Amino acid sequence: MIVAIIRGFAPDICLRLAQAYAEGGIDRVEVTFNQKAPDSWKDTARAIRAIKEQFSGAMKVGAGTVLTEEQLKICEDAGGEFMVTPNVNPALIRKCVADGLEAMPGALTPTEAVEAFDAGADYVKIFPAGTLGPGYIKAIKAPLSHIPMLAVGGIGPDNIADFIKAGCIGAGVGGNLTNKEWIAAGAWDKITATAAALVKNAQI
Repeated sequence: MIVAIIRGFAPDICLRLAQAYAEGGIDRVEVTFNQKAPDSWKDTARAIRAIKEQFSGAMKVGAGTVLTEEQLKICEDAGGEFMVTPNVNPALIRKCVADGLEAMPGALTPTEAVEAFDAGADYVKIFPAGTLGPGYIKAIKAPLSHIPMLAVGGIGPDNIADFIKAGCIGAGVGGNLTNKEWIAAGAWDKITATAAALVKNAQI
């Protein structure tokens, strides 16, 4: 499973990115909240709604960097199907699951991973996985083999297979997919090619 992470783009660009991802075989997109700019949250909602309407049934869309129940509700009202958080907030995880959305909280330590999973998380996002390396994933998966983990942070086509081999069931990928230069140049084919490479290399 690969979650494409979109951060800081207008709804029309988010929709075009989702199309490029879909053409490359990715079927989950996360549109993040900007905590410094509450006025932008309405655009996050618009992007989620647009992707849901265009790709309903073919692609799941949700919100990222969710820190509050208010943001969770914005995601829900826009048709979001999952929530990604940068931290472990058991109350928010339970609320998310109770409302019928998938919960993907972020964790670093074994203690945080267990706390997130016990609160009902569907997947636990290990961040920053690229900095920690596949060896860290392998080490914490040894005692926590029952927890589905996603590698997030610094993941790309060249290293995703290493994290899958280490025990992750998938990854969240941001910068390697939402390449600003490619977007500015309209090089959607390069984004699609990167998406396809990620999907291929994750199938080991």
